[in-house]
Amino acid sequence: MQEFTQIERGRYLSILSDCAGCHTVPGGKPFSGGRPIETPFGNIISPNVTPDLETGIGAWSDDQFDAAVRKGIGRTGAHLYPAMPYNAYTRMSRDDVMAIRAYLTSLEPVRNSRNADTLPFPFNIRSTMIVWNALYFTAGEYKPEPTKSAEWNRGKFIVDGPAHCGACHTPKTLLGGDRTDQYLQGANLQGWSAPDITNNRRTGLGSWTAEDVALYLKTGHNRTTAATGPMAEAVELSTSKMRDEDTRAIATYLKSLPGNADEATLAPMDTNIMAAGGAIYRDQCSACHGIEGKGVPHLFPALAESTMARSNDPTTAIRIVLRGARSVGTIAEPTAPGMPSYGWQLDDREIAAVLSYIRNSWGGATTPIDAKDVTRVRSDTASRND
Repeated sequence: MQEFTQIERGRYLSILSDCAGCHTVPGGKPFSGGRPIETPFGNIISPNVTPDLETGIGAWSDDQFDAAVRKGIGRTGAHLYPAMPYNAYTRMSRDDVMAIRAYLTSLEPVRNSRNADTLPFPFNIRSTMIVWNALYFTAGEYKPEPTKSAEWNRGKFIVDGPAHCGACHTPKTLLGGDRTDQYLQGANLQGWSAPDITNNRRTGLGSWTAEDVALYLKTGHNRTTAATGPMAEAVELSTSKMRDEDTRAIATYLKSLPGNADEATLAPMDTNIMAAGGAIYRDQCSACHGIEGKGVPHLFPALAESTMARSNDPTTAIRIVLRGARSVGTIAEPTAPGMPSYGWQLDDREIAAVLSYIRNSWGGATTPIDAKDVTRVRSDTASRND
């Protein structure tokens, strides 16, 4: 009974940690590795973490597994790259990590040797991680803040620990370390812009209630938006399977973050751009999103309230217009509505105009998008298979 309890605890911790997201190739055997993890320095291929004795973790000791997960030290003593987010997983306890190991050990062994990483020199020299760790890694379990509630502490533990939200949502330095002064204020990765998830009203969660946040995590949708891209996968594999009390705890913690209140003074929008963008919006977008940008709750995003559309980094908005997108289907909300691609129909100047219109209508005010921004994203997405 005790063994089953530990395995079940490990299964849930693997959900909180989104282990399947990196260690499973879409359509492949669960946790058998082989998925390329894109970094600014090259691709890193995720390892097999099934209990296969030769190609997985079956022959690893408990100490070796714990060192890899919480300290970034591989079985041979070589340093791991932070694509394996040990800098977040260090917030978990050894008991947590042993529970995850117990769960992984209960799985069917899969023989799957991974391909070599594609990091160029000098990034392929693992000893350089000694410098990176000195700059950006602080080992240690999460210590609750006594002045905060148990729910707040649980949310912070999940966000900073197993869920490793900062891996996507915190901007990075040139060396790939977190810019801690911009904690969770949005970043660019893998051809998408991960949004600001602080309480900034224009670019973050400031206009969302805690219930909006929890519902988004649980279902992939709420009254204003829908999850797409990498976040749709995170919802499908991780957050939609979390317990309600944990999604509420995450929401409580995120809603406590003040965000960056500084706003730049904006020049008046070019009336010609607004006229052109408005005409395109009425013709191409209003049927789903509405003339007033209010959308349809839990189905079509309300662009009038979309912080993603007004993000300082417009990469995701541009990408969605260029290539289309499909939101996630979950048990709670199985419908996964999609948006068609307009990259074949609208040129870069027209896409820039309609997005500039959306960003500066219905009370919104932010910098316009230039056609060269669209050209950059079009070029980048053309080289991708995702």
